[in-house]
Amino acid sequence: LVSRNISKHLEEYFFDKGMDYTPLIYCWRGGERSRSIAAVLESVGWKPTLLEGGYQAYRKHIVESFDKILENNFHFKIIAGLTGSGKTKLLKHLKKHDVQTIDLEGLAKHRGSALGQEMNIEQPSQKMFERILYEELLKFSNDSPIFLESESSRIGNLQIPSNFWTIMKKSPVLELDVAINYRANFLLSEYAHFTENNELLKAKLEKIKHLKTEPVFNSWISMIEKNDHSGFVESILKNHYDAAYLSSRRKTYRSQPDHTFTISEINDISLSELAKKIANTVKP
Repeated sequence: LVSRNISKHLEEYFFDKGMDYTPLIYCWRGGERSRSIAAVLESVGWKPTLLEGGYQAYRKHIVESFDKILENNFHFKIIAGLTGSGKTKLLKHLKKHDVQTIDLEGLAKHRGSALGQEMNIEQPSQKMFERILYEELLKFSNDSPIFLESESSRIGNLQIPSNFWTIMKKSPVLELDVAINYRANFLLSEYAHFTENNELLKAKLEKIKHLKTEPVFNSWISMIEKNDHSGFVESILKNHYDAAYLSSRRKTYRSQPDHTFTISEINDISLSELAKKIANTVKP
């Protein structure tokens, strides 16, 4: 059976690989299956690496190491703000200014709301998400803070690890203050795929239908069908996302932000200037 499987793998996965190919080979426990195929690949001339103990041992290592690395006394700073305030884009600008950042939504492949699933992209598994987050933490020192976007404990189908989440909840908050019309315009540009597909947008809204009164929900559907996307976005911000955000922040993070930054318009210029201002306060 092992020989038959090796032959199948050679025909399907390895036939077009060059001699500089260096595969990582593993099975669940690092037993006969992975050792056998590694030996065959080595005899062909490739240089395979065998994961000792298999994925089971690797997963145990990740779980134990994740707990241990959080003992490094990392300092988090949370970028908060109502939906559409440009928090994720600010993180990207902070990174350009050599500030330590973690984009949890980027790692999770989800923007953290009912409409947040990335188009044609599946979220990673919970185990993979934790591994990726652990590898991100390995890049950082505790000499300066790590900036993250405010989140609930769940991003799409993924759960932020409890020990990591505990640190986030205790961290100081910097809040972005942006007028609703600017937030609506920003969201229309960020979620253009929805404005181009009304049926997809209406289907996504079904996830939160049970949370809204019938008149409010029906008004959203009506605006979408009339292609009044600006009116729809402002309405869903007022009647859903803003209230949900404020309730979540009160329950999760410190009652008052340490600093509030007012942005008149969300664009690369304003966010870059703000990122530079924040970066100058944290660099040694």
